[in-house]
Amino acid sequence: MFHVKLHGQDAMARGADEKLVAHRVTLPRRVVERPLKQVGERLLMALLVLALAVLIVWLDRDGYHDNADVKVDFLDSVYYATVTLSTTGYGDIVPYSDSARLANILLVTPLRILFLIILVGTTLEVLTEKTREEWRLNRWRKNLREHTVVVGFGTKGRSALQTLLSTGLPKERVIIVDPSSKVIDMAASEGFTGVVGDATRSDVLLRAELQRARQIVIATQRDDTAVLVTLTARQLNRGAKIVAAVREEENAPLLRQSGADAVITSASAAGRLLGLSVLSPSAGTVMEDLIHQGSGLDLIERPVKKSEAGRSVRETEDLVVSVLRGHRLLPYDDPHASPLQLTDRLIVIVRASPPA
Repeated sequence: MFHVKLHGQDAMARGADEKLVAHRVTLPRRVVERPLKQVGERLLMALLVLALAVLIVWLDRDGYHDNADVKVDFLDSVYYATVTLSTTGYGDIVPYSDSARLANILLVTPLRILFLIILVGTTLEVLTEKTREEWRLNRWRKNLREHTVVVGFGTKGRSALQTLLSTGLPKERVIIVDPSSKVIDMAASEGFTGVVGDATRSDVLLRAELQRARQIVIATQRDDTAVLVTLTARQLNRGAKIVAAVREEENAPLLRQSGADAVITSASAAGRLLGLSVLSPSAGTVMEDLIHQGSGLDLIERPVKKSEAGRSVRETEDLVVSVLRGHRLLPYDDPHASPLQLTDRLIVIVRASPPA
């Protein structure tokens, strides 16, 4: 029986001060103005229209009649402009001169229409934006297939995602799951779709359409969280490739039993790279280059080409490190690795392709 070794504070459990009010899906943001800025601009425009209407009435105040005291002062001008632009129109102040009536026809009435457009337009824009966002979300769910789900968008999750993107994975095929709304908002600003919520819960993973995902990266900060997420993910999707990271090496077997196809021990891997760098700084540099996709040398997996089938490992175009035959991983110098079979897959070192 395995016991999970706990440690530290988990990024997946962080945000005790954040209330997870809803497990929402956040699509990549479009470049729009801030809502408060838009409302402020609309309000300023409405006030300017009102001020212009007040000025028009005040300049021609002698052409208006007040049923209360006949004379129209500045307060009466503000009152008349306000009730006129809002289409209330009590009728206690009326234009009676030809100039005042002409000004109402040519100036005040267009200002009234503009005032209503500004106020009503703001409401309509909010409703339209909400409908448009709902339509985008439904279309996104309908078209999403064979995507990648990254659970945890901390240092490990970001680094893993950068490697995947360097191999040509488009951003629209990536979904980030994290309990922090701030993290998801940041991911959305970078062009990723995000889901706010606790990934140990199946309803949160279903919002990320995990049941239709091709590969899942679990990069939580706590090993026990990684185990629960792996169990839930494997239950929802039997065929997806699941890669998980753990801090403590003794927890790796439990991750594999939970359904992870590959488990990376982050603390041990970093320690081994440090040790290698101490023994040989150059070797450490080469290893770091190999795991950094897109520059220098890359370590990749590819199928055997037809021209390579039946040949020795050393006769391939690339530098072969290992041969994957079925579920067996054979070193390049294993006698059984050669001759190569068409169903084999090769782990090779290649020169990184220059960015397009």
